[in-house]
Amino acid sequence: QQIGKEKFHKSQHWGFCNNVAMLVGENKPGVGGEPLPGQKLKPEYSVFPKGMGSDAPAWVAFDKQVLSFDAYVVEETSDKTQDLYRIRYCKIYFYLEDDTIQVIEPEVKNSGINQGTIVRRHRIPLPPPHEDQFYTIDHFNINIEVIFYGRRYKIVDCDQFTKNFLRKMGTRLNPPADRPHDPYTRKRQEILESMNPLRPYERIDTLKQFLEYDGQVLRFFCVWDDPESMFHDPRELVLHYYLSDDTIDIKEIVPVNSGRDAVPLFLRRDKLPKYAPTGLYQPGTITSRTVLNVFGKLVGNGGRYILDNRKTGAVHQEFYKDSDLKIGAVINVWGRKITLCDCDEFTKEYYRTKYGINDFTPVKYKAPPPPKPEKTFPPYTGYGSEEDSLCSCMGLILKPPQKDFKKFMEKDRTGMESNILRFLAKLITDIPADKDRKFIISYFLSDDTISVFELVEKNTGILGGKFLERGRIKKPGQELFKSEPSEYFKAQDLFVGARVCFHGHNFLLVNADEYTFNYMEKHANEFSVADIGIILKKLKDTAKPRSEEVVQVFAAADPKDNKVIDYELFRNLIVRITDGALSEHEIVTLGRHYRVREEYEMDLHFLLAVAQEQLKKNSFESFEQLSAVFIYNDREKRGVLPREVCRTICKSFRLPLAHDDLQALLTMFEDEHQQVEYKKFVDGLNWRDNRIPAFQTMKIPFKNEDDSSGQPASLPGKGIKYLPLLDALFGKEG
Repeated sequence: QQIGKEKFHKSQHWGFCNNVAMLVGENKPGVGGEPLPGQKLKPEYSVFPKGMGSDAPAWVAFDKQVLSFDAYVVEETSDKTQDLYRIRYCKIYFYLEDDTIQVIEPEVKNSGINQGTIVRRHRIPLPPPHEDQFYTIDHFNINIEVIFYGRRYKIVDCDQFTKNFLRKMGTRLNPPADRPHDPYTRKRQEILESMNPLRPYERIDTLKQFLEYDGQVLRFFCVWDDPESMFHDPRELVLHYYLSDDTIDIKEIVPVNSGRDAVPLFLRRDKLPKYAPTGLYQPGTITSRTVLNVFGKLVGNGGRYILDNRKTGAVHQEFYKDSDLKIGAVINVWGRKITLCDCDEFTKEYYRTKYGINDFTPVKYKAPPPPKPEKTFPPYTGYGSEEDSLCSCMGLILKPPQKDFKKFMEKDRTGMESNILRFLAKLITDIPADKDRKFIISYFLSDDTISVFELVEKNTGILGGKFLERGRIKKPGQELFKSEPSEYFKAQDLFVGARVCFHGHNFLLVNADEYTFNYMEKHANEFSVADIGIILKKLKDTAKPRSEEVVQVFAAADPKDNKVIDYELFRNLIVRITDGALSEHEIVTLGRHYRVREEYEMDLHFLLAVAQEQLKKNSFESFEQLSAVFIYNDREKRGVLPREVCRTICKSFRLPLAHDDLQALLTMFEDEHQQVEYKKFVDGLNWRDNRIPAFQTMKIPFKNEDDSSGQPASLPGKGIKYLPLLDALFGKEG
């Protein structure tokens, strides 16, 4: 105990830290800076200049840097009859970041001892009498001995990184030492070598083929004409050839209601032999190896056997290989002649790559199936709808007719999009009282139904309102009781100038509302009468031969050279040029395309007041979210966005504003580069913070695309710019 106390006082002594008495470290000197008895102070200065090293701490400067030493330890054995000692090879790792040491012994197969980590990673103290200190980098070198907890390790060598590091540290490296052999390992190696047979050994190696072709299977479609079957019908088979071990299995394709039992396999997986004319071999005739009895029964009751590499008297049996299989070949499957008719794409690529075969014409083994008889339906009886009557002929269980739900979801009313085409129509009649009657024909795109309402006219004696119930309308001139489904009016059949007959009433479509014109022009691929490209092509084919005359006609219609003419005059000129080849709707589309864009007569405050009133009625208050989406889409942070981008964002928020009014607002907030200043736009719409008093009297009514009254929009009346039309028809030179 007294010795332990002296050692303790040598390494630790009392001091004060923050006016608190406590034990301090071993590096603190005594009174006057003099070292205490037995105390070894570390040098204040290094042997290297300060500028050569880094100021980073050791755990940063030497992170993941480890010194590796090769060593061995001599260990006595308990059984002295076999070996007096054993040599155990190990690795000593010194971690530079924290001076910790780890000793690991590589595992040796069948060593009989526990191997792996001998000493876990930690700081190891020096052997007595310096056990109060720890191993550092200065204690390591080649061809020296170190003692870890009483076990002596002899360091024989180290890796190149360790050598370079020790040289940089100023350590003179010793020459590497020889590593002695372990007597137990040498003796065991001699025993293993003595167990190897001295006679020739035959090795059958199939691992390479398995590793190269595992999972690769050739597939052939085969046919077997069974002569013993009652009707001699061909049996369809699928042959699989496994490239990993040259085995074959066959599966049969059993048709439905064929009367045959569905067995799992026609031939189980195995090597398929090519049989000799003599027939089958007896069991034991074919073996993988040939063994010779050298001495016979002369020595005792048993003989002495040796492997015959010559395979004297061995019977060689051939098996089907991949080179034997090709389209058109006939193989013998245990006495059954099977024809290979076709193969899959992988098999074709395999034979094309390996054998250079490019002809894979399939073998036709059966007649083509007879044509499927056309299914006929009885004529319509007149009871119920045609679709419902047709469903009763489709199966024994009656089901209601299925509706096009996808089309209904796409074309149903959503927000400001009504998906209803409205036309103004008149009756085609000789009765004077019916000539002035006006009708609104509404076509619902969601289910292709049509409804007709009559406008109320005062002092006519005719009650307006619902004229025709909403429903699908058949085209006239069709037989009532027939097997084929009837044709119904579609959206493409309705356009300005079209003549339609609804249940015996002939209508002439004379106009349409703004939403209808816009919808048809946006979906010009569905409506040819609203496709400006098709219209220009038709007009160009008609007017091209007399281009000079057309130009003179338009010039005569504009004597003041305003380059703009009225719509009615423009319409009459187009009708005269085309001789009525263009429909009324096509002329309207042409006029709308080249019309003078209306300049909004209302000022900005008036339009914002109307828009704020509309937003307030619909309780729209998501102005902060709208502004955030504008800022997010402004990648360059310029404060402006294109008009189409702003319109798409407003549409995603479902602003309760008509299309034309939204376009007018966006136009008013455009700069000289036709970019919308979205911050001013959102501030103008914000009726909470920037309220604009509404006008008592509105000069121009606020248009709503979904106006239930169905009043048609006026035709373009501001004027038509005919010069761009002439340029499109005849070019700049014309």
